[in-house]
Amino acid sequence: MENTTQLAPSAPATLQSSNAAAELLQIVTFQVGKEVFGLDILKVHEIIRFKPLTRVPNLPDYVEGVLNLRGKIIPVVGLRQRMGLDRQEPNITTKIVVASVKDQVLGFMVDSVSEVLRIGGETVEPAPRLGEVSRKYVSGVGKLDNRLLLLLDLDELLSEEEKTEVLSAKGAGEASGA
Repeated sequence: MENTTQLAPSAPATLQSSNAAAELLQIVTFQVGKEVFGLDILKVHEIIRFKPLTRVPNLPDYVEGVLNLRGKIIPVVGLRQRMGLDRQEPNITTKIVVASVKDQVLGFMVDSVSEVLRIGGETVEPAPRLGEVSRKYVSGVGKLDNRLLLLLDLDELLSEEEKTEVLSAKGAGEASGA
């Protein structure tokens, strides 16, 4: 039996108020390196324990390989490498977040998954300009008590060229019967 965490479809994220600041966001939080990131729960299909991946040659170092998930080939991106951190061998806390990126489903290897939070839209500020086109894949910063949560925009995490490279892993995995 495969150990997965299925995420139920969430209720509408907006409270019954005409005020946009009253918007309630449901965020899946996870750790990559020392930073805590968040993803909109509506983008996340499921979270699974790390399992060995099929490596695909001649792909960028941030593409970990492909995963056969119930008959579907899913390319897996290592968020550590994608964010410029050194690769770390998977361990007991390593998870793969399976999520929608535009019209595709990709896996993202993260160091650990923490929790699902509900945060008010008024606690999220636009991403600060951090260089390199303001790291456009950080869509905002959530303020939680005494910590900050970087909100990722998966649609901006990969350029169109990078997305094509990642999806070529899917094609190679399907051809090899991964």
